[in-house]
Amino acid sequence: MRTYGDPCGIARALDVVGERWALLVVRELLLGPKRFTDLRAGLPHVGPDMLAQRLRELDQAGVVRRDQLPPPAGARVYELTDWGHGLEPVLLALGRWGSQAPFPPERGKLGVDALVLALKTLFDPGRADGLTGRTFELQLGASTFAVRVGETELEVTRGPAAEATASIAAEPGVLQHSLWHGRDGGLEIHGDRRAAHRFLRLFPLSG
Repeated sequence: MRTYGDPCGIARALDVVGERWALLVVRELLLGPKRFTDLRAGLPHVGPDMLAQRLRELDQAGVVRRDQLPPPAGARVYELTDWGHGLEPVLLALGRWGSQAPFPPERGKLGVDALVLALKTLFDPGRADGLTGRTFELQLGASTFAVRVGETELEVTRGPAAEATASIAAEPGVLQHSLWHGRDGGLEIHGDRRAAHRFLRLFPLSG
């Protein structure tokens, strides 16, 4: 493993997760375990050999571990260790900082997990008066998330919400355009529509 040879904590962190694609692999696992094919879907521009190499390195470093789902699934999945989960506030802070940077010349679509994490990154609690404590269900293509509005942050779990104020269903690209490009069509909302529309305004691109 390459090293900066610098005892500073920042340098030692970069020794572990500073290689290309490493932090994006961590991003893809923040919301729960994934199979190799799921990681490839979330990171379409990384080749399988490079992804496998990064997973091995992160496994050896103690950031990621491999696990086996119980029957009947029985699939091998990758998940973050407790130490790996400690990177979440770092990635969210990096996302906030990066949201001020120019977009790349060719804008690709945000992956599902990247889109949901962007909500955590851009959440403005100052706009959430009256929504604190409420849970909303997001159905993004084949993926479903329960999103609870907290006083200072969003709590996101993969899977349906037990008691949702409203559910919002859309393809990920449609939701992305609705949130940040002013296009309101294509959303399917059930439940408290007024609360749902207020929820969608909690994520401004800039404060």
